[in-house]
Amino acid sequence: MSEGIELPEGIELDDPRPIAASAPYTYQMPWPEELAVLEPGDGVKAVFREIAGECEYGVERMWVLIDAIEDGFVVGRLDNEPLDMPSIKLGDPVRIPLTHIIACTYAKGKQGPKVPKRRSFWERCFVDACVVEGRCHADYLYREEPDMTREGDEEPDSGWRIRGTDEAIAEDERLGQKPMYIALGKVLNADDRWIHLIDSPVGSAFQWDPGRGDYIELE
Repeated sequence: MSEGIELPEGIELDDPRPIAASAPYTYQMPWPEELAVLEPGDGVKAVFREIAGECEYGVERMWVLIDAIEDGFVVGRLDNEPLDMPSIKLGDPVRIPLTHIIACTYAKGKQGPKVPKRRSFWERCFVDACVVEGRCHADYLYREEPDMTREGDEEPDSGWRIRGTDEAIAEDERLGQKPMYIALGKVLNADDRWIHLIDSPVGSAFQWDPGRGDYIELE
């Protein structure tokens, strides 16, 4: 057993589960099957936080090389050189709950388990701030020819344009808040009632119908 091995003084781990629960379309945790086959020689990633003093980043996602798995914990050694965390260094022993793991990697030559393929929602869209901030639902949606992608962009424009209610848009204007060009997943985190429409072709348009509790397609 490796009792006593926890984390270096001045370091804590962030629990990723609340974030994953609040942002399921942009923050994805490993499948249980991926955790179940972990063994010495594999690697896991966790979110480390410096609490002993001020530093530039404060939080870093770093890999740990597994030495053992004991009672729901990974025992291993830090496999990254921190960018700016004076309380921890490459090779330091750490003990991490399996619940706090945000990614897995397997030793060379080892086949990972078969798990369902997750869809990515990182394509961009235009959306009113009131929708993203949860002050209203996605009231009117339409998809046009993508025209916002620029050289160097990591993700393309999906063509989706997502509007809030008239009242909430008017409030945005009073507050000086402009529409956002962000990932589709960030919109879905706030309101995913329209996800069944996300593969609709360019030229589609939909309006929320409160009586039906669904969107109606517009001509």
